[in-house]
Amino acid sequence: MVDAHIITADEELNGERIDKVIFQKCGLSSRSAAQKLIDDGNVSVNTLIITKNYKVKSGDKITVVIPKPKDLEIKAENIPLDIRYEDDDLLVVNKQKGMVVHPAAGNYDGTLVNALLFHCKDSLSGINGIIRPGIVHRIDKDTSGLLIVAKNDFAHISLADQIKAHSFSREYQSVVYGKFKTAEGTVDAPIGRHTVDRKKMTVTTKNSKNAITHYKVIDEYDNFTHLGLKLETGRTHQIRVHMSYIGHPVAGDPVYGPRKVIENLNGQCLHAGLIGFKHPRTGKYVEIQSELPDYFTDFLRRIKK
Repeated sequence: MVDAHIITADEELNGERIDKVIFQKCGLSSRSAAQKLIDDGNVSVNTLIITKNYKVKSGDKITVVIPKPKDLEIKAENIPLDIRYEDDDLLVVNKQKGMVVHPAAGNYDGTLVNALLFHCKDSLSGINGIIRPGIVHRIDKDTSGLLIVAKNDFAHISLADQIKAHSFSREYQSVVYGKFKTAEGTVDAPIGRHTVDRKKMTVTTKNSKNAITHYKVIDEYDNFTHLGLKLETGRTHQIRVHMSYIGHPVAGDPVYGPRKVIENLNGQCLHAGLIGFKHPRTGKYVEIQSELPDYFTDFLRRIKK
Protein backbone atom coordinates (compact mmCIF):
# COMPACT_ATOMS: atom_id res chain seq x y z
CA MET A 1 0.00 0.00 0.00
CA VAL A 2 1.07 3.57 -0.66
CA ASP A 3 0.07 7.04 0.48
CA ALA A 4 -0.39 9.58 -2.36
CA HIS A 5 -0.32 13.35 -1.93
CA ILE A 6 -1.41 15.75 -4.68
CA ILE A 7 -0.28 19.36 -4.40
CA THR A 8 -1.42 22.15 -6.71
CA ALA A 9 1.20 24.89 -6.57
CA ASP A 10 -0.04 28.41 -5.91
CA GLU A 11 1.79 31.72 -6.32
CA GLU A 12 3.49 31.33 -2.92
CA LEU A 13 5.29 28.21 -4.11
CA ASN A 14 6.44 29.70 -7.42
CA GLY A 15 10.23 29.38 -7.73
CA GLU A 16 10.68 27.11 -4.68
CA ARG A 17 12.76 23.94 -4.94
CA ILE A 18 10.61 20.83 -5.26
CA ASP A 19 12.28 19.04 -2.30
CA LYS A 20 11.53 21.97 0.00
CA VAL A 21 7.88 22.04 -1.10
CA ILE A 22 7.45 18.29 -0.53
CA PHE A 23 9.15 18.49 2.86
CA GLN A 24 6.81 21.28 3.99
CA LYS A 25 3.57 20.01 2.47
CA CYS A 26 3.82 16.27 3.14
CA GLY A 27 4.92 16.35 6.77
CA LEU A 28 8.23 14.59 6.15
CA SER A 29 10.97 14.39 8.79
CA SER A 30 13.62 16.14 6.66
CA ARG A 31 14.44 17.53 3.22
CA SER A 32 16.72 14.55 2.69
CA ALA A 33 13.64 12.31 3.05
CA ALA A 34 11.96 14.39 0.32
CA GLN A 35 15.04 14.10 -1.87
CA LYS A 36 15.05 10.30 -1.49
CA LEU A 37 11.43 10.17 -2.67
CA ILE A 38 12.43 12.19 -5.72
CA ASP A 39 15.53 10.07 -6.42
CA ASP A 40 13.42 6.91 -6.16
CA GLY A 41 11.00 8.23 -8.81
CA ASN A 42 8.10 8.73 -6.40
CA VAL A 43 7.50 12.37 -7.34
CA SER A 44 6.07 13.69 -10.59
CA VAL A 45 5.09 17.16 -11.79
CA ASN A 46 2.32 17.31 -14.39
CA THR A 47 2.82 13.49 -14.79
CA LEU A 48 6.55 13.92 -15.56
CA ILE A 49 9.30 12.55 -13.30
CA ILE A 50 11.62 15.38 -12.17
CA THR A 51 14.90 15.87 -10.28
CA LYS A 52 15.33 17.39 -6.83
CA ASN A 53 16.64 20.64 -8.38
CA TYR A 54 13.34 21.32 -10.13
CA LYS A 55 11.87 24.77 -9.39
CA VAL A 56 8.11 24.73 -8.88
CA LYS A 57 5.91 26.87 -11.13
CA SER A 58 2.54 28.27 -10.22
CA GLY A 59 -0.17 25.86 -11.35
CA ASP A 60 2.06 22.75 -11.26
CA LYS A 61 0.29 19.57 -10.20
CA ILE A 62 2.72 17.71 -7.95
CA THR A 63 2.07 14.05 -7.16
CA VAL A 64 4.00 12.51 -4.25
CA VAL A 65 3.78 8.78 -3.64
CA ILE A 66 4.96 7.76 -0.16
CA PRO A 67 5.48 3.98 0.11
CA LYS A 68 4.17 2.33 3.23
CA PRO A 69 7.06 1.67 5.66
CA LYS A 70 8.17 -1.93 5.78
CA ASP A 71 7.47 -3.73 9.02
CA LEU A 72 10.78 -4.25 10.75
CA GLU A 73 11.64 -7.33 12.74
CA ILE A 74 13.93 -6.20 15.52
CA LYS A 75 16.05 -9.15 16.57
CA ALA A 76 17.00 -9.97 20.14
CA GLU A 77 20.78 -10.11 20.52
CA ASN A 78 22.85 -11.49 23.37
CA ILE A 79 24.79 -8.30 24.05
CA PRO A 80 26.14 -7.79 27.60
CA LEU A 81 24.39 -5.02 29.55
CA ASP A 82 25.67 -3.09 32.56
CA ILE A 83 22.44 -3.06 34.60
CA ARG A 84 22.57 -0.89 37.73
CA TYR A 85 18.99 -1.46 38.95
CA GLU A 86 16.17 -3.82 38.01
CA ASP A 87 12.76 -4.93 39.25
CA ASP A 88 9.47 -6.07 37.71
CA ASP A 89 8.59 -2.57 36.43
CA LEU A 90 11.83 -1.06 35.15
CA LEU A 91 15.55 -1.25 34.86
CA VAL A 92 18.38 1.28 34.75
CA VAL A 93 21.22 0.47 32.36
CA ASN A 94 24.64 2.08 32.18
CA LYS A 95 25.09 2.52 28.42
CA GLN A 96 28.58 2.38 26.98
CA LYS A 97 29.90 5.06 24.65
CA GLY A 98 29.33 4.18 21.00
CA MET A 99 26.14 2.14 21.49
CA VAL A 100 23.03 3.32 19.63
CA VAL A 101 19.89 3.30 21.79
CA HIS A 102 17.32 2.10 19.24
CA PRO A 103 17.38 0.81 15.64
CA ALA A 104 17.37 3.38 12.84
CA ALA A 105 18.69 3.71 9.30
CA GLY A 106 22.17 2.22 9.22
CA ASN A 107 21.88 0.77 12.74
CA TYR A 108 19.40 -2.11 12.81
CA ASP A 109 21.43 -4.35 15.08
CA GLY A 110 23.88 -4.03 17.93
CA THR A 111 21.66 -1.42 19.63
CA LEU A 112 20.52 -1.17 23.23
CA VAL A 113 17.03 -2.26 22.14
CA ASN A 114 18.42 -5.44 20.54
CA ALA A 115 20.13 -6.23 23.84
CA LEU A 116 17.02 -5.40 25.90
CA LEU A 117 14.85 -7.72 23.80
CA PHE A 118 17.20 -10.58 24.66
CA HIS A 119 17.43 -9.70 28.35
CA CYS A 120 13.78 -8.82 29.01
CA LYS A 121 12.08 -11.07 26.43
CA ASP A 122 8.46 -9.82 26.17
CA SER A 123 8.67 -7.64 29.30
CA LEU A 124 9.05 -4.20 27.74
CA SER A 125 6.52 -1.40 27.39
CA GLY A 126 4.96 -1.02 23.96
CA ILE A 127 3.99 2.66 24.03
CA ASN A 128 6.85 3.76 21.76
CA GLY A 129 6.23 1.01 19.21
CA ILE A 130 8.32 -1.82 17.79
CA ILE A 131 11.45 0.30 17.22
CA ARG A 132 11.66 1.69 20.77
CA PRO A 133 10.20 -0.90 23.16
CA GLY A 134 10.74 0.17 26.77
CA ILE A 135 12.56 3.37 25.81
CA VAL A 136 11.25 6.25 27.94
CA HIS A 137 14.09 8.66 27.12
CA ARG A 138 17.36 8.34 25.24
CA ILE A 139 20.94 9.54 25.20
CA ASP A 140 23.12 9.98 22.12
CA LYS A 141 25.25 7.21 20.65
CA ASP A 142 28.51 8.76 21.86
CA THR A 143 27.16 9.84 25.25
CA SER A 144 27.72 7.27 27.97
CA GLY A 145 25.76 6.70 31.13
CA LEU A 146 22.45 5.92 32.77
CA LEU A 147 19.21 5.28 30.93
CA ILE A 148 15.89 4.11 32.37
CA VAL A 149 13.82 1.43 30.62
CA ALA A 150 10.15 0.63 31.31
CA LYS A 151 9.06 -3.01 31.40
CA ASN A 152 5.34 -2.25 31.13
CA ASP A 153 3.03 0.56 30.02
CA PHE A 154 2.08 1.44 33.61
CA ALA A 155 5.70 2.24 34.47
CA HIS A 156 6.29 3.94 31.11
CA ILE A 157 3.40 6.39 31.56
CA SER A 158 4.45 7.26 35.11
CA LEU A 159 8.09 7.87 34.16
CA ALA A 160 7.14 9.87 31.04
CA ASP A 161 4.85 12.06 33.17
CA GLN A 162 7.73 12.73 35.58
CA ILE A 163 9.98 13.78 32.71
CA LYS A 164 7.24 16.06 31.37
CA ALA A 165 6.76 17.61 34.84
CA HIS A 166 10.56 18.12 35.19
CA SER A 167 10.59 16.04 38.41
CA PHE A 168 12.97 13.49 36.88
CA SER A 169 16.57 14.07 38.09
CA ARG A 170 19.37 13.85 35.52
CA GLU A 171 22.96 14.88 36.21
CA TYR A 172 25.86 14.72 33.77
CA GLN A 173 29.58 15.35 33.74
CA SER A 174 31.39 16.75 30.74
CA VAL A 175 34.66 18.27 29.62
CA VAL A 176 34.18 21.43 27.58
CA TYR A 177 36.46 23.88 25.81
CA GLY A 178 37.72 27.01 27.57
CA LYS A 179 37.43 28.49 31.06
CA PHE A 180 34.41 30.03 32.78
CA LYS A 181 34.21 33.46 34.39
CA THR A 182 31.85 32.17 37.09
CA ALA A 183 31.92 28.90 39.02
CA GLU A 184 28.33 28.07 38.19
CA GLY A 185 25.47 29.28 36.06
CA THR A 186 22.35 28.51 34.05
CA VAL A 187 21.67 28.45 30.33
CA ASP A 188 18.02 29.25 29.65
CA ALA A 189 17.62 29.23 25.87
CA PRO A 190 14.93 27.54 23.71
CA ILE A 191 15.99 24.74 21.37
CA GLY A 192 14.47 23.76 18.01
CA ARG A 193 15.38 22.00 14.80
CA HIS A 194 18.06 23.69 12.68
CA THR A 195 16.45 25.33 9.64
CA VAL A 196 19.13 24.15 7.19
CA ASP A 197 20.65 20.99 8.66
CA ARG A 198 17.67 18.97 9.91
CA LYS A 199 19.92 16.54 11.79
CA LYS A 200 21.07 19.35 14.07
CA MET A 201 19.36 21.29 16.83
CA THR A 202 19.96 24.96 17.58
CA VAL A 203 19.02 27.77 19.95
CA THR A 204 16.09 29.49 18.28
CA THR A 205 12.75 31.11 19.05
CA LYS A 206 11.16 29.54 15.95
CA ASN A 207 9.31 26.23 16.43
CA SER A 208 11.27 25.63 19.63
CA LYS A 209 10.75 24.41 23.20
CA ASN A 210 12.13 25.94 26.38
CA ALA A 211 15.39 24.38 27.54
CA ILE A 212 17.25 24.93 30.82
CA THR A 213 20.67 23.58 31.76
CA HIS A 214 22.48 24.28 35.05
CA TYR A 215 26.26 23.91 35.20
CA LYS A 216 28.95 23.97 37.87
CA VAL A 217 32.74 23.96 37.46
CA ILE A 218 34.40 20.86 38.93
CA ASP A 219 37.97 21.54 37.77
CA GLU A 220 39.87 23.71 35.29
CA TYR A 221 42.76 22.92 32.94
CA ASP A 222 44.76 24.93 30.40
CA ASN A 223 42.23 24.71 27.56
CA PHE A 224 39.34 22.77 29.09
CA THR A 225 36.92 22.75 32.02
CA HIS A 226 35.43 19.73 33.77
CA LEU A 227 31.75 20.48 34.43
CA GLY A 228 28.87 19.04 36.39
CA LEU A 229 25.51 19.62 34.67
CA LYS A 230 21.87 19.27 35.70
CA LEU A 231 19.03 19.12 33.20
CA GLU A 232 15.82 20.90 34.09
CA THR A 233 14.39 19.97 30.67
CA GLY A 234 15.34 17.18 28.29
CA ARG A 235 15.57 18.42 24.72
CA THR A 236 17.44 16.61 21.97
CA HIS A 237 21.21 17.34 22.20
CA GLN A 238 20.41 19.88 24.96
CA ILE A 239 23.77 19.97 26.75
CA ARG A 240 25.74 19.89 23.50
CA VAL A 241 23.68 22.73 21.98
CA HIS A 242 23.70 24.88 25.12
CA MET A 243 27.44 24.53 25.73
CA SER A 244 28.19 25.42 22.11
CA TYR A 245 25.77 28.36 22.35
CA ILE A 246 27.68 29.90 25.28
CA GLY A 247 31.05 29.37 23.58
CA HIS A 248 32.14 26.23 25.45
CA PRO A 249 31.38 23.27 23.16
CA VAL A 250 31.75 19.77 24.55
CA ALA A 251 35.23 18.33 23.91
CA GLY A 252 35.19 15.90 21.01
CA ASP A 253 31.70 16.88 19.82
CA PRO A 254 31.79 16.29 16.04
CA VAL A 255 28.57 18.24 15.38
CA TYR A 256 28.53 21.29 17.65
CA GLY A 257 32.23 21.64 18.44
CA PRO A 258 35.34 22.59 16.46
CA ARG A 259 36.33 20.26 13.62
CA LYS A 260 39.64 19.46 15.29
CA VAL A 261 39.69 15.76 16.15
CA ILE A 262 40.75 14.84 19.68
CA GLU A 263 42.79 11.65 19.52
CA ASN A 264 41.23 8.56 21.13
CA LEU A 265 38.11 10.39 22.30
CA ASN A 266 35.78 9.27 19.47
CA GLY A 267 32.89 11.65 20.06
CA GLN A 268 31.77 13.98 22.81
CA CYS A 269 33.10 13.72 26.36
CA LEU A 270 29.71 13.54 28.08
CA HIS A 271 28.50 11.09 30.73
CA ALA A 272 25.05 10.71 32.32
CA GLY A 273 26.17 9.95 35.86
CA LEU A 274 23.00 10.23 37.94
CA ILE A 275 19.33 9.48 37.45
CA GLY A 276 16.60 9.94 40.05
CA PHE A 277 12.87 9.27 39.89
CA LYS A 278 9.80 8.34 41.91
CA HIS A 279 9.20 4.63 41.52
CA PRO A 280 5.94 4.11 39.57
CA ARG A 281 4.78 1.25 41.82
CA THR A 282 5.96 2.23 45.31
CA GLY A 283 6.12 6.00 45.03
CA LYS A 284 9.54 5.96 46.73
CA TYR A 285 12.38 8.06 45.35
CA VAL A 286 15.08 5.98 43.63
CA GLU A 287 18.49 7.42 42.75
CA ILE A 288 21.17 5.58 40.77
CA GLN A 289 24.71 6.79 40.16
CA SER A 290 27.40 5.72 37.70
CA GLU A 291 31.14 6.28 37.99
CA LEU A 292 33.05 8.03 35.23
CA PRO A 293 33.99 5.59 32.44
CA ASP A 294 37.57 4.93 31.35
CA TYR A 295 37.46 7.12 28.23
CA PHE A 296 36.47 10.09 30.41
CA THR A 297 39.07 9.56 33.16
CA ASP A 298 41.77 8.89 30.54
CA PHE A 299 40.98 12.20 28.88
CA LEU A 300 41.13 14.01 32.24
CA ARG A 301 44.58 12.51 32.88
CA ARG A 302 45.75 13.65 29.43
CA ILE A 303 44.65 17.26 29.87
CA LYS A 304 46.12 17.43 33.40
CA LYS A 305 49.53 16.88 31.81
